[in-house]
Amino acid sequence: MEFAAKLGVVSGGGSGMGRELVRQLAAQGCSVATCDLNSQSVAETAAIARAGAQPGVMVSSHVCDVADEAQVQRFRDELLAEHARSNVDLVFANAGIGGGGSFVTGTREEWERTFAIDWWGVYNCARVFMPLLIASDEAVLVNTSSVNGFWATLGPGNPHTAYSAAKFAVKGFSEALIEDLRVNAPHVRVAVVMPGHVGTDIIANSLRILGEADPENMSDADVEALRPVITRFAEAGAATAQELRQMLVRANSDFRDRAPLTAADAATIILDGVRAGSWRILVGEDAKALDAAVRARPEKAYDYAELFSPPAESR
Repeated sequence: MEFAAKLGVVSGGGSGMGRELVRQLAAQGCSVATCDLNSQSVAETAAIARAGAQPGVMVSSHVCDVADEAQVQRFRDELLAEHARSNVDLVFANAGIGGGGSFVTGTREEWERTFAIDWWGVYNCARVFMPLLIASDEAVLVNTSSVNGFWATLGPGNPHTAYSAAKFAVKGFSEALIEDLRVNAPHVRVAVVMPGHVGTDIIANSLRILGEADPENMSDADVEALRPVITRFAEAGAATAQELRQMLVRANSDFRDRAPLTAADAATIILDGVRAGSWRILVGEDAKALDAAVRARPEKAYDYAELFSPPAESR
């Protein structure tokens, strides 16, 4: 599949992989409608994409909470009017946040907000845009899951329940659509994307969407409330509020800047996979290695020492 003269839809386009998908699609001749909760960041994405777009490409930005189906419907209506189209060719259900780590000790509000964006956001985009994909001659629905869609943890001491549950749902839904589309809309394909560690601002963005301030602007009380979360990633037991704040700022920058893949790298892998017709797109060598380990020894998936050690017969 080539992207020139197509119309693509990208959710979560305000930053990270979403922004890079918009930019690279526009550079390859694809018009794009992108949405995000943050009106300023998604407008910046559109401006960046227009600057590098091929002639005749249109890029529009929209504000939308994908967890709310009515807002996704409004996004659909806006983009169809702006692009003067009655169909779309590509839908990248990419929007997502982290949060809701513990079902046992975390708040219900954070858990359900995380799950709603990461799962219902994908579902709502599929529901709203499927008729427009079917109206195309050739179309692809691209759903972003994660390595946490087949491995439901961040490792020892780090539960990741809301995000992982949502990403498992995305993976299962996408795989279930393969046969459904073959039978009922064979000109539409589905692909599920499973990234490993990609350098984005997801930590700061997630805190913001969950109602927290940016890490550097958090009050002492807000930082203290996050101490249990920070402690899972760093020795924060005796830290002062200022030290905790610095840990959060550093965690976000390290996650973004020390990742094995940039968001641009990830977007390229995704688009290459879509172009090649892949239905399962692993992003990053870490994703490939973890996928291989879990598939080879599923019963050891949560016995970390065993999972990441060679099988006995090969030692």
